[in-house]
Amino acid sequence: MPFSVLVDTKYEEEAPPPAPDLYAALADLGHELHFTEYIRTRMPLPDQAQALRLPEGVPLLHIIRVALTAAEKPLALEEFHLPGDDLELSFRL
Repeated sequence: MPFSVLVDTKYEEEAPPPAPDLYAALADLGHELHFTEYIRTRMPLPDQAQALRLPEGVPLLHIIRVALTAAEKPLALEEFHLPGDDLELSFRL
């Protein structure tokens, strides 16, 4: 999160909460949020395969979620690495 977003807030002195509570805190600070997600699959690095207990040949689902203001200014970024062999994504359009 950019430090400039936290100036003159209680989060100058204390750490902001983790997501998803972070989004409520940002809304309480007056930010109108929207999100962009970047989703891709790739083969995991050896340490990622080990940490996620992925069998050989199983892809990794890599998701980056960016919280943006109405003016497209990024406020927060979350990154997820998930096993790609047993997931289904669903999007409401």
